[in-house]
Amino acid sequence: MFTHLKNIETAFKHVKMFTYLLIAACMVISCFAVYKSYQAADMAGRHIYILANGKALEAFAADRKDNIPVEAKDHISMFHHYFFTLDPDEKVINANISKALYLADESAKNQYNDLKEKSYYNNLISGNISQQVIVDSVRLDINQYPYYFKCYATQKLIRSTSTVNRSLITQGYLRNVTRSDNNPHGFLIQHWETIANKDTTIQRP
Repeated sequence: MFTHLKNIETAFKHVKMFTYLLIAACMVISCFAVYKSYQAADMAGRHIYILANGKALEAFAADRKDNIPVEAKDHISMFHHYFFTLDPDEKVINANISKALYLADESAKNQYNDLKEKSYYNNLISGNISQQVIVDSVRLDINQYPYYFKCYATQKLIRSTSTVNRSLITQGYLRNVTRSDNNPHGFLIQHWETIANKDTTIQRP
């Protein structure tokens, strides 16, 4: 009789222990599932899909500070492209200069006005001269703010009779502004100036 009761008590303890272990295992599994779901949601939030030409392209979100060098250099390259890439067409010149002036402060506008007063753009139109710029490199210092930069580029003046290559060096500073359609990187060039702009080679057909 006592042996039977002892066996029942032992079995009850085993069932009780098994129940505790099962509850603990369920709690561990539930906590792990919640953790992984939050982790998956966080990773999903870092994925950005951009629609370009009818195709969904995947991009990744990152902190602003991680992208400063890349975005800043692209901003500088875009500005120089719009400011110096011109064709003998008044509408093209105005369109490109307008895009460039959204990316810089009044220092760029002052240079534009100075060139305009010297009939630089009229000479491009009357001489059927196309102008292009290729940014060779950008030196950027992100250890100070506003960020100092120096841009090294090659400028080309293309005529029907020759192509003149010029060495172009400019410098300035970048400060943060709000992103917009006209300024996608959220930088503004300030105190921009041309250090050197001299002929290097002349190519004839």
